[in-house]
Amino acid sequence: MTFQLTNRAVKLEDVPPEDAILALGGDLIGSTDTWRKGKSFAKGKVLTLHLPRNQAPDKLPWHCRVSRHSKEDATFDEFWSKLGVNKPENERQFISAIKQIVEVKHISQTQSIWSYCYTYPPPVSPRIFTVLLTTHLNNTTPRTGTIVSIPIDLSQDHELAKLEGKGTKGRYVAVERIVELENGEVEWRMATSGTPGGMIPSFITESSMPGQIAADVTQFLGWLPTTRDRTATNT
Repeated sequence: MTFQLTNRAVKLEDVPPEDAILALGGDLIGSTDTWRKGKSFAKGKVLTLHLPRNQAPDKLPWHCRVSRHSKEDATFDEFWSKLGVNKPENERQFISAIKQIVEVKHISQTQSIWSYCYTYPPPVSPRIFTVLLTTHLNNTTPRTGTIVSIPIDLSQDHELAKLEGKGTKGRYVAVERIVELENGEVEWRMATSGTPGGMIPSFITESSMPGQIAADVTQFLGWLPTTRDRTATNT
């Protein structure tokens, strides 16, 4: 069976090699320029796009956001140090819905399995998302960082499954690309497909997705200066 990026969970024994995951991620994120344009957020700073399920290879809906940033927002090195390195720990600091993270298995410096616990306003119960996180930094011009998250099914590995959080299991797949542009700006692009699991109607999830993924940009840019302040204090 040919592997493809999808929000359907993958068993550990079916995970393809790291370079294959990155190649698929590159192809997917490169295709997003052709997706349908959607709403813009943050006073036009964040553009969203979507790929309807009838056009997607996996027949599931996909969403994308794109934003460009000056050095005053963040440099390429700052983006990569916070998103390509220790990503789950950093996301927990600026995404308020993330309440707990667990490194289920460390595979290498560029690949590991993480379990996230997201909480939502009542009556929605906590959701657990377990993903294989793969990162790659290409230092040739233009410098490009790639982050691919694919949903992992640990049900056949009882020891690893014990490390997952308790709650309804959701699933998501995501590809992020950070590119240093010629003018010194940075493009941050992310494409994702997911389901929160449980009984939440899909139309509610899909209609709220553009705003949710756009909010990650705003939250990141609000959080990043606090890390600069800590660095300055420590020096």
